[in-house]
Amino acid sequence: MPARSQFAQLATKFGMLFGVLFVVTVLLAAMPGHHAPAAQQESQQPPATQLEQQSQGMDPPMAGMDMDEAKASEAHAVHDMTPGQPAHNAHMHTTGPRPQAPEDLARAREIVDQLRDGIEKYRDYHVALADGYKIFLPNLPQPEYHFTNYRNGFLEAFAFEPSRPTSLLYKKTAAGYELVGAMHTMPKRATEEQLNERIPLSVATWHLHTNLCMPPRAQSRHADWTKFGLRGSIATQGACDAAGGRFHPVIFGWMVHVYPYEDSVDGIFAMHHHDQVDRANPHLPSRN
Repeated sequence: MPARSQFAQLATKFGMLFGVLFVVTVLLAAMPGHHAPAAQQESQQPPATQLEQQSQGMDPPMAGMDMDEAKASEAHAVHDMTPGQPAHNAHMHTTGPRPQAPEDLARAREIVDQLRDGIEKYRDYHVALADGYKIFLPNLPQPEYHFTNYRNGFLEAFAFEPSRPTSLLYKKTAAGYELVGAMHTMPKRATEEQLNERIPLSVATWHLHTNLCMPPRAQSRHADWTKFGLRGSIATQGACDAAGGRFHPVIFGWMVHVYPYEDSVDGIFAMHHHDQVDRANPHLPSRN
């Protein structure tokens, strides 16, 4: 009968729709870093904020910290990457160098060429802002400003696209900002082999911010920051526990800076812009 046939068709379509939704839900649950919302309030969080929290391997926003403390930790991280600061200390772990092979230099050139082409339009920093890059701590004097695109950071957890960095690196000028480089990221769980597959460790040094002790919550506004934070003297779980603090073995994710407008390999893959490098080191092979 027509009515029964129409009902059967509707039931079939509904069943197919339910099946598709079920499969999508299962796939999402299996994705690295994906968590189903624990409450309705969390599911209403703006997409941009969700991407910001998930990018660079962070636990949203950073486990055990309020937003003021998270910003303070980020500011300390910027300080640790400032010229003149030690590259190896208790709060920063870096990858070790590997023997350099000719194919490493060729791969590095490919990455640099793609990056330079991809970010050329961002020499005008207004274009970067229009494309979703946000200035981190614009009012804090810094030798190098990070313009971060949290969507790119989220995507870099799954696939590497040299022309799509997580952050753009700028120097402040009288006229605004001058583009000098970019930063790529990977989740903190990534292995050195995975980092090497993206950018060879024979030419680049990835770094990770580690051993963070945050003060007791009741003392966070008047804490002794010579002891706490990424610039503090406390760098072990035991010392942090003794001080009543909250210890984080790793924060953020793996990071690597690339300065594609420099000439030498060491200058291009330096920890920060205009690092003191040996200009006698080889140049990357030409793309031609």
